[in-house]
Amino acid sequence: MLEKKVAIITGGTRGIGFETAKLFAQNKAQVIIFGSKEETVLEALDKLKTLDLQVDGYYPNLNDFDAIEKTMKEIIQKYDKIDILINNAGISANKKIEDTSIKEIDQILDLNVKALLYVTKAVVPYMKKQKNGVILNTSSMVSIYGQPSGVGYPASKFAVNGITKSLARELGPDNIRVNAVAPGIIKTDMVARLPKEVIDPLINSIPLKRIGTPNDIANAFLYLASDMASYVTGTILSVDGAAHN
Repeated sequence: MLEKKVAIITGGTRGIGFETAKLFAQNKAQVIIFGSKEETVLEALDKLKTLDLQVDGYYPNLNDFDAIEKTMKEIIQKYDKIDILINNAGISANKKIEDTSIKEIDQILDLNVKALLYVTKAVVPYMKKQKNGVILNTSSMVSIYGQPSGVGYPASKFAVNGITKSLARELGPDNIRVNAVAPGIIKTDMVARLPKEVIDPLINSIPLKRIGTPNDIANAFLYLASDMASYVTGTILSVDGAAHN
């Protein structure tokens, strides 16, 4: 579905990002993952290599625009184009506001909002020159319904939705589509470690009676990145088993 496409995935070393990198590579895209550290990127690339998937990787500081721009230039020199960008890197929060430090507020907004804007800003000129591109953002079900604590996380994801809808309108005339996927409760490492007495009520609250998998989200990204979604832009696609109801 993505033959000859060049796709960058931030936060691509584990969880949803890693699963998406794997699925995109299986669909013949040239995938480039971004991670926070050299060792995590190399570890992810080794795992993908054991599956016979040749993926590339970089680890620029996503809060350093000059470093991102330099990396994008290297990617263009190597691959000639950037067709797809997935802004997936992010951190969550669950503390009550009075227990949240200023540093923690800055960290979540720096990675979940500012870094997303920096990476997008660095990629857009190349996509405009090509007269095509797809930008996909990882949002969350809490971007629609909020959450009872950890307000910085829904704040950042409400921002992601606003960025997605606004850039879809701004970049549409350049044939650049912009969408987001809003995952529900997904079986990541963190969720997998929760005890049965915590997991069972969560499952019971979901109409589909199961927790989502990273692959569920990767499939949504694959659809939105492909030509099957050529008339879909400005959409926040909920993939949550109707958990919000």
